[in-house]
This record gives sequence, C-alpha cells and structure tokens, in this order.
Amino acid sequence: MITYEQIKADESIKTYIRQADESLVALGFTEHSFAHVTCVAENTGYILETLGYPERTVELAKIAGYLHDIGNLVNRVEHSQSGAVMAFRILEKMGFEPEETALITTAIGNHDEGTGVPVNAVAAALILADKSDVRRSRVRNRDISTFDIHDRVNYSVTKSELKINEAHTLIKLKLTVDTHFGSVMDYFEIFMQRMILCRKAAEKLGLKFKFMINEQQLI
Repeated sequence: MITYEQIKADESIKTYIRQADESLVALGFTEHSFAHVTCVAENTGYILETLGYPERTVELAKIAGYLHDIGNLVNRVEHSQSGAVMAFRILEKMGFEPEETALITTAIGNHDEGTGVPVNAVAAALILADKSDVRRSRVRNRDISTFDIHDRVNYSVTKSELKINEAHTLIKLKLTVDTHFGSVMDYFEIFMQRMILCRKAAEKLGLKFKFMINEQQLI
C-alpha cells in the first residue's frame, strides 16, 4: 500500500504543488505551498486518529490533505473540482485501490467553502484542517501599507490551535489575534462562510465546533 510519506516524496506531485502555488503568487494569494499542505495533511490525520479511525483511513486522510490544493495548477476557480480530477489520475496511476482513490477524490472535491460538503469523515476532517490554517507566515506581501483584507487577517494571527477535547465531544479552533493589524470583524467578513462549513464538518464527525479569538468564544 502506498503511504503518505511516499506521496510526499513523489517528484511529480512536488512539481504540481510548487507550480500551483506559483500561480497563486502571481494572483496575490497567501501561501499555499508545502507548508500549507503539510499542515493540512497533519491536522487532517490528527483529527481522525484522535477520534479512533482505522490507521489506513488516517493515512488516506493525510494524503487527501497533502493533495487538496493541486487544482490551483489549473485555475483558482473551482480548484477543488479540478484538484479532485488530478488526484484521481495520480492515484489511479500509482496503483491505489478504487475505494481508496474514491475516498481521497471525494474529500478533495468537497473541501472548498464555495461548493464543498462534508460528505464523509475524511472530507469533514480535511475541511476543518484546511480552514484552520490561518497564520502570519502565510502572508507573502512584506509591505504592510499595501495589505489587503486577507493579508491583514492572516498577518494578525500570531497563534492558531486546533484541538479535540479529551471526551471527544468538541473541536476547538483557538486564535490569538494582534488587533493592530486586523480586527475580529475583518476575520468574520472573509471567513464566516468557512466557519459555518467547519461547524457542519464537526457535526459530521459527531463533534461540536467551538471558535475562539483572544479567549472570547464567538461560535
């Protein structure tokens, strides 16, 4: 069986991720390269492992997390769908079983807040992991005076934590925000739809979703 580490080591996949991110650089987006996809992969795996899912399911979830943004190579618009098609071809060529290919493809195709739905546990975990990766280091623009709202919001987040409680009843996204760079209202202006999707994803996993900024519960 092909592993997450083998996927990470594959040179063609590295090329797709690298060049997809280069397209987003040209469009002025925040970082979507190896740091982002690795963070998402690890957190997707963390969620399902913590909830007691089988080891292979956790491995497939991490693969889905690592591949989830390769569709940006085609276009940012509907990148989850194009990414799912790309992943299908990659996984099929690598010899994945149809059931595993289907699970990963479905998760990737449903991770974006515009069209995504947490249709299964892997998709739900991927949504939560992806939408929780908000951090200062994702901002590429070094000129604070020219920040757009996405730059301000990401730059304002000095710490981000995604944790499941010991009773496995609650998943909490906790942000520490420097309000000199971005307000709480800025965050909700661009991320409200993402937080609603996170709540739905948590419910799919049998969890409640709790969102906190600077120790204040907002959802």
